[in-house]
Amino acid sequence: MTTNDSGPPRERILAAAMRLFYAQGVRGVGIDQLIRESAVANATFYRHFPSKDEVVLAYVREHDRVFREAAAAAAAGRSPHDAVAALFAGIADQFCEPGFRGCPFINTAADYPDPGHPVSQAIQEHMDWFHDQLAELLTAAGHPDAESGADTLLILRHGAMNHSRFATPRAARAALCGAVTTVLDQAGAGARAPGNPAARQARCGLLTTDKTS
Repeated sequence: MTTNDSGPPRERILAAAMRLFYAQGVRGVGIDQLIRESAVANATFYRHFPSKDEVVLAYVREHDRVFREAAAAAAAGRSPHDAVAALFAGIADQFCEPGFRGCPFINTAADYPDPGHPVSQAIQEHMDWFHDQLAELLTAAGHPDAESGADTLLILRHGAMNHSRFATPRAARAALCGAVTTVLDQAGAGARAPGNPAARQARCGLLTTDKTS
């Protein structure tokens, strides 16, 4: 499917990259396909992106921007505890979306093993930012070891992203939300719904959205 050719060329190229890189993998998409799908001339493409790596870097940064906006929306008007729960419920919902292929950052990192490469650095910056955000929220929620808790949440997120490709989406979603709730319980969240599994699941959004398996 060719990107709508009515927008600015750079936006069309990036839109094509967002779709193609995620669906086919960075290595599976060449510059010729990006040019064709974005409906731009060769000279126009290279004026905006001198190399494929420049497109990949823009792709990573765009995913970072989108995720930061989602994190801000999850936190808006919520307590730190509920912000973490809402953020991970949103992440878990992705497992049930058509065309889900795991984490775009982890997928891209596999093609850039050099930690000094600008693409690798952009991915690392995103992961560091996400960790810091989680640690801040857990600290505010009263977690006894927010740094360790943030590490645990990231490991859960990364693992669930991969596991969801081999399990039913609903099972992977339930597993992630249940594990996140356990981490939040360490911050005193368990006192809000003692001995009530249904209430604990609801805090992570499991009972508020009907997702297909």
